Amino acid sequence: MARAGEVDQDTRLGGLYVGSLLREQLWLAVRTLTVLALVVGSLPLVLHLAPDLAALRFGPFPVAWLVLGGATYPVLVLLAWRYVRRAERNEAAFAELMDEVDR
Repeated sequence: MARAGEVDQDTRLGGLYVGSLLREQLWLAVRTLTVLALVVGSLPLVLHLAPDLAALRFGPFPVAWLVLGGATYPVLVLLAWRYVRRAERNEAAFAELMDEVDR
């Protein structure tokens, strides 16, 4: 029987396959959120601990606003792009595993 049949028929083995995919996707999400929290979440802390840096201005705007309001978006886009690529790679590997026939 093909492995995909195990998933379709909701057998224990199929549950293990799907559970493995879900765990990998969850682990990917946890890693991505951790990086996001460390990078973006540390910016207010850095600006709080370095008041001279927080007092800098670029034209009429404080640099802190520019960093928090503008520079974080490229980081978010990069993390989202990386997450989607890796999630698709996990799903492709799962689909390839399901297409193989047990011998």
